[in-house]
Amino acid sequence: MKIALAQLNPTIGDLKNNAQQILETAKNVSTKEVTLLLTPELSLCGYPPRDLLLNTHFIAEMEQTLNQLARDLPPDLYALIGLATPNSNFTVTGGKSLFNSIALLTAGKVQNIFHKRLLPTYDVFDENRYFGSGTEANHFTIDGIKIGLTICEDLWNDEDFWGKRSYLVNPIEELAQQQIDLSINLSASPYSLGKQQVREAMLKHTAIKYDRALLYVNQVGANDDLIFDGCSLGFDRSGEVVCRGVSFDRDLIIVEFDEASQDLKPGKITPQNDSTDAEVWQALVLGVRDYMGKCGFQKVILGLSGGIDSALVAAIAAAAIGADKVLGVLMPSPYSSEHSISDAIELAANLGINTETIPIGDLMQGFDRTLNPLFIGTEFGLAEENIQSRIRGNLLMAISNKFGHLLLSTGNKSEMAVGYCTLYGDMNGGLAVIADVPKMRVFSICKWLNREREIIPPNIITKPPSAELKPGQVDQDSLPPYEVLDAILEAIVCEHQSLEQLIDRGYDSQVVEKIIKLVKRAEFKRRQAPPGLKITDRAFGTGWRMPIAAK
Repeated sequence: MKIALAQLNPTIGDLKNNAQQILETAKNVSTKEVTLLLTPELSLCGYPPRDLLLNTHFIAEMEQTLNQLARDLPPDLYALIGLATPNSNFTVTGGKSLFNSIALLTAGKVQNIFHKRLLPTYDVFDENRYFGSGTEANHFTIDGIKIGLTICEDLWNDEDFWGKRSYLVNPIEELAQQQIDLSINLSASPYSLGKQQVREAMLKHTAIKYDRALLYVNQVGANDDLIFDGCSLGFDRSGEVVCRGVSFDRDLIIVEFDEASQDLKPGKITPQNDSTDAEVWQALVLGVRDYMGKCGFQKVILGLSGGIDSALVAAIAAAAIGADKVLGVLMPSPYSSEHSISDAIELAANLGINTETIPIGDLMQGFDRTLNPLFIGTEFGLAEENIQSRIRGNLLMAISNKFGHLLLSTGNKSEMAVGYCTLYGDMNGGLAVIADVPKMRVFSICKWLNREREIIPPNIITKPPSAELKPGQVDQDSLPPYEVLDAILEAIVCEHQSLEQLIDRGYDSQVVEKIIKLVKRAEFKRRQAPPGLKITDRAFGTGWRMPIAAK
């Protein structure tokens, strides 16, 4: 039996076009003698639909779209489609009004509907807000082959692999007891750095433990802050990879299940990324491209300071949508170094993007005159420094409003963590491209970009980072070296380490105390930041839920 793994890129809520994407794929595979088509979790509405699920009209329209899709599909093809379905007994059971479901379509009808059993509520996930849990092991039979079905998280609860159970039941184990012939998992599993290696290890373990071939289909594309990497997989009973989809792009993989051996035959195996920098680069390029496309933007604008952060964001934008659709704005002040202007111009030439230069010296003087009656007798300080950033932010927003360009914010994760950024200034924007990329990773990606030819001018990489808001300023005037800062932030933000634990690891207590204080104080800034693309296990986005007023 031939099975097709459709690695799709749905748009949240776009039922008509998502269904059309599925239908076109189905017509394609029907000419290749495929019996069963697999699509990702919630493939009809896209994942995560969040509070769209509270709209009863949306749920009703989803059901209508599913029924029409069933009628339109090739009649001899079986297809598994992800959607949200009503829970008719929720008032009796006290549960939620919906299920996260998979519908089995064939012969013009919805033949069966299966429900997700394990509902994640950690990090970016909030499925208990919307869905009730399925209670039955999900399986069906096609041509005498008994197929066990799980949905995303249903697969992530093996205590032998994780060393613990996060849920009371293990759907994979229950399916093995049902003597299934083949296991499939339909997922919308968001990307984070290194996650694919964990997935492959877990899937390999599962195939070997239960002596069952296993197919895993993952959504691809970016939806708001979340990026989905695809990388759909197939494992034979011995735990060997028999197929792997491409990363960060749509794909269609056809694999054959051999009834005699009860196993999968080898198919197309796309090589894995050999560089973590390449992996992050692909993720961010996809994130920008999809955010723009799904939000309806045609061009982007960003401030070019001559620094490494804006250089990387400009390079990502050019790769995502084309250099001719990127506008870089230089806004030098009396404190800007000569090399900052020349570095920005050289970068723009390397990328082929357009630039405009708007000096802000006169505007700064205007602010000084206006504020002088109030500020007279005080020392130059943070307020005056931030005025420069806010002038630049105001100019960028004016251009964005005038021409309808998407303004890209250029702050990195290290800056966002400690508040080394200005509200209503450099934090302005519709998308924070590298808000989850630590500073040292920014340097690493830029060096990787230059592996074959110069894209990022060498001086941008080698010069000390500086906001250039006062004469001779460098970041290390206020912060520890970035290699130290990033390591401490990783421990605080991602590993939830305490002051005492960090001191035990050898870090200076005063440095750690300062960083912890900065992270807490910057929470109000992060709450007002634009959405940022998530590439680590712990980002300052939908999965970060810290209070502002707290001790």
